[in-house]
Amino acid sequence: MLARLLFVLAAPLLLTGCLITPGKFVSELVLEKDGTFAFTYEGEIFFLGLSKLAQMEQASQEFEPETCYDDEFEPRECTAQELADQRAQWDEGAAERAAKAKKDAEEMAAMMAGIDPTDPEAADELRQLLLRHKGWNRVDNKGDGVFDISYSTSGQLSHDMMFPVIEGFPNTTFFVQVILRDDNVVRVEAPGFAMQDNANPLGAMMGGMAALKTLGSGSKMEQASESFPKLDGTFTIVTDGKILANNTDEGPRESAGKSQLEWKVDQRTTDSPTALVKLGG
Repeated sequence: MLARLLFVLAAPLLLTGCLITPGKFVSELVLEKDGTFAFTYEGEIFFLGLSKLAQMEQASQEFEPETCYDDEFEPRECTAQELADQRAQWDEGAAERAAKAKKDAEEMAAMMAGIDPTDPEAADELRQLLLRHKGWNRVDNKGDGVFDISYSTSGQLSHDMMFPVIEGFPNTTFFVQVILRDDNVVRVEAPGFAMQDNANPLGAMMGGMAALKTLGSGSKMEQASESFPKLDGTFTIVTDGKILANNTDEGPRESAGKSQLEWKVDQRTTDSPTALVKLGG
């Protein structure tokens, strides 16, 4: 029963985009006044849909007795008849649960470019898909939905730039967004680099799981969450443009004629790294 209740926290996220989040990483964005840019991301990327947590609904298909209580609402051992009644009620819902599990698996595959997350080969299929994308120079499967990657891209900033963008996946939380404005002004936001920011729905889920730890260290949700990569990284912007605004702790540092903004982020980071930069002469 506990596993089924706890899975409710994750199910909406799993079926609305197969949430993608960073783990341990180093990322840098270079913005030149002439509009050229270079972006790199080195480190972990986590696909919630391939994690143990995503398999918890399957575990919930197994019968698990509910807790029985006495007249004082204190937990007690269930009688044989109570257990038999619970089992009979559970068996009656077998067809409905099977239909729901099939529907959920189809919806999840649709969110993952047709990759069935319950397939043992799903992680390798995803790895091959990522490697077909330009800029994904290295993709190593670390298991349980975690991949270690090396990504880089560069060019002329003539349009907005987002990372990550994956063919066949819905637009979920971008790690980094570079938005072009009029008058050569660029707004940089990194919603994926703030675990507790409202823009990162995984933060709310992780907060809920932390609260549920009081239910016991043996809970399946807690065990699954232990394998999640922890947000721990550095995001840097280097530019010879004019920094109009930023939310770093210490402001820009000057080096070799360029300004550098740096954010160190972890599980306690509450605000997404943000900067406003004017390019051009």
